[in-house]
Amino acid sequence: MRELSDFDEMYQEVIIDHYKNPRNKAKLTNFTEETLSHNPFCGDEIELQLLIEDGVISNVSVDGRGCAISQSSGSLLSETILGKTIDQAKIDNNSMRSLLKDEDLDDKHLDSLADSTMIEGVKKFPVRIKCALLSWSALSDILNNY
Repeated sequence: MRELSDFDEMYQEVIIDHYKNPRNKAKLTNFTEETLSHNPFCGDEIELQLLIEDGVISNVSVDGRGCAISQSSGSLLSETILGKTIDQAKIDNNSMRSLLKDEDLDDKHLDSLADSTMIEGVKKFPVRIKCALLSWSALSDILNNY
């Protein structure tokens, strides 16, 4: 059995922490946009609510059910986009998709994704990429219609 690299260990710790202790999970009583994203292949669900004020995401809720990857990715997304403008969130969304497609990203885009880059480990398991992108797809649905 091979030993886990430092990255693999950190990846697992972050994913497990966000799965067991999801951030920004509480439903918003006041929100501007919301959507439900569903992966019919595995049954994972994400409900994303955003409060957008003056073009800035001032509050976010990500709730759902499913595997550790989909749920922790939603938690990571919530921390990444909170306080950002719509345009910044769109850039982060595109950056996340590029990251999981193994495309090169400059430091500026990686820094903007912050801890969400920890989900990058799913690249090793292509069938899990849809799980990792479920909440990001929900964000895309909202931003494309906003």
